[in-house]
Amino acid sequence: MKIIILGFGAVGQGVARVLSMKKEYLKSTYDLNPQIVAVTDRSGAAINVNGLDEEVLLETKNETGKISAYPEYGAAGVSSLQVLEDVDYDCLVEVTPTDIEDGEPARSHILKAMGDGKDVATSNKGPLALSFQELASSAQENGVEFKFEASVGGAMPIINFAHETLAGCSIESVYGILNGTTNYILSRMANEGSSYEQTLTEAQEMGIAETDPYQDVEGIDAACKIVILANSVLNLPVTLKDVEVEGISRITAESIALAKKEGLLIKLIGEASPDALEVSPRLVPKGSPFAVEGTLNVATLKTDLADDVTVVGKGAGSVETASAILSDILSIWKVRK
Repeated sequence: MKIIILGFGAVGQGVARVLSMKKEYLKSTYDLNPQIVAVTDRSGAAINVNGLDEEVLLETKNETGKISAYPEYGAAGVSSLQVLEDVDYDCLVEVTPTDIEDGEPARSHILKAMGDGKDVATSNKGPLALSFQELASSAQENGVEFKFEASVGGAMPIINFAHETLAGCSIESVYGILNGTTNYILSRMANEGSSYEQTLTEAQEMGIAETDPYQDVEGIDAACKIVILANSVLNLPVTLKDVEVEGISRITAESIALAKKEGLLIKLIGEASPDALEVSPRLVPKGSPFAVEGTLNVATLKTDLADDVTVVGKGAGSVETASAILSDILSIWKVRK
């Protein structure tokens, strides 16, 4: 399988790393020989139709910050759309930075690949939260596979779990903790009695929170994931503007202490159902499945046959998120083999 990776930040590098780590396993278990034939970042591209070396890709990015510095096969200034046009490949892995204003450039990358009859795996929330129906329709019209497990909950299996493991069930709602940064902040505030501002600063220093944490702490990231779940699991044709969103920036140490006295925790919960599309701080019992700490994510799917089914997993991380992309690549391979 010939793969193009667009975007070589943490997740793109994670994909290269897991493909390198699992090369023998993929060949022996699935008869899959993945070849990365092109990678792009802001500097340009590295292209080799016979396959790029994953370790050299990682070393080049780490040492120079530019994938276009890849020895012999680097090409400065080449655009991602140009790479999609010129390079022969089977599967696009779209992991460019998320843009929640217009979903670009990821939306155009994905539509271009689908229009050319190529399968797509992505972790990119932007185009999914804004243009899910358009992308799903394009995939269907062009007869291609469109996978996005990594867009919700990182390594936590939920989308494929809902479609495959719970295939015989009607899923009535999905709700859960879908942002690791806010869960870390609220967990630390509960354990240490610290203020929101102090805990956010600590999280930023540790690299858990972004320098600009707005999308995480104001609930936008979780809202994007709720939109993806609403569309893909509940078949609700909604977009980001349909979600009621409240973040955690107004949560005080006093309110958390008061909740603790009652045996409760404050968590940022997202809910998708035919009756509600919402992200907001909610009270949960200390012993509940939602009493997870750190950067863990947790989601409960309410079904007609299996009642409530809850999944837990790491919501972020380079290799963790890449593990979900690898599962999507394998799903595509099983269809195409």
